[in-house]
Amino acid sequence: MKSSVTTATQQPKQPAKRSLTVKGEAQKTEQTAPQNEHDHFFWTYTEEPHRTRRQAIIKAHPEVTKLCGPEPLTKYVVAFVVSLQVFCAYLLRDKPFLSWSTFLTAYIIGATANQNLFLAIHEISHNLAFRSPLANRVFAVFANLPIGIPYSASFRPYHLTHHKSLGVNGLDTDLPTAFEALFLDSVGGKAFFCTFQILFYALRPMFVYQLPLTKIHLFNVVAQLVFDYALVHIIGGKALGYMILSSFLAGSLHPCAGHFIAEHYVFEKPNKDAMNAANKIPIPETYSYYGVLNFFTYNVGLHNEHHDFPAVPWTRLPKLNKIAHEFYDDLPVHKSWVNVIWQFIWDKDVSLWSRVKREEGGRRVGGGSGWNEEDLGHNEKKGPIPGVL
Repeated sequence: MKSSVTTATQQPKQPAKRSLTVKGEAQKTEQTAPQNEHDHFFWTYTEEPHRTRRQAIIKAHPEVTKLCGPEPLTKYVVAFVVSLQVFCAYLLRDKPFLSWSTFLTAYIIGATANQNLFLAIHEISHNLAFRSPLANRVFAVFANLPIGIPYSASFRPYHLTHHKSLGVNGLDTDLPTAFEALFLDSVGGKAFFCTFQILFYALRPMFVYQLPLTKIHLFNVVAQLVFDYALVHIIGGKALGYMILSSFLAGSLHPCAGHFIAEHYVFEKPNKDAMNAANKIPIPETYSYYGVLNFFTYNVGLHNEHHDFPAVPWTRLPKLNKIAHEFYDDLPVHKSWVNVIWQFIWDKDVSLWSRVKREEGGRRVGGGSGWNEEDLGHNEKKGPIPGVL
């Protein structure tokens, strides 16, 4: 089956200046991957690649740090999309919920809009809508409203930990669990995962580790309940049903939902040398996409660029790629998110096992008791790290 991944070579070329750092080499030279006979994840002992590449890019192109900071356009896009969803819910108020008009509107407009809001919350979690952390927390709750279920407050610490602890077992909640990978290791299982992946991403973090409840969590829940009540009271129950259906379809068999799988699943099986832990050969674990669907998704397809510089907003990621193109030209990319879903389901060599895992590195981010939880990349003594929020 033709792969959805394009590479310049079978293994992406890495200039010497971008070579990955190996942690604990003396202690782990002869160690094998911590897996049992039922564990088929791609275990690695190399450091996650983004910190190393970020340092190399800043050294080669120090001007990229000027790309960091909030994007004022974000708040206007979010306000438009929230208004659009309320308007669509109003227009459908008298339509039967189980009708083609409701379903097609929810799939074509609603799911695209709510996927846009999912990724708006993703942007806002990096403090990229406003300079004030508090303003970003509150605005994320506003962006959450058409999704129907409160999640923005919990998403932020889980997502920032994903950045800080990419692939780290027990910390990165973007990783499927061994239970998921084992029991969904079939065409039917993978199709089920793709259809209901929004539920997996919503529920999985709570089974990995739980966050303490904070004031912003409480605010998120109360604001959402008030909005949902007002929606039902003023427009009708079908309006809330439309919102939740849109959210479900946004994370189901929808073109934009392909980004969930495209970002970090390994679509080209590593060679035997890379699978040997003693060789310290890095396995590409982040994939970018440069297609038209980035228009609707805050350029989340530029995912290597985003992980390298989380403090660069969506509007400036293409410029980052242009400035530092020599660091990105040879990395594997997906040509189509639709093909990503298709290949993930049908290709026997791609499954929920196709993720890179590591035992060490990173740390948990967030979980404070107040409104302004810990920010990614902040050093109390030296201040913010360039390119990281």
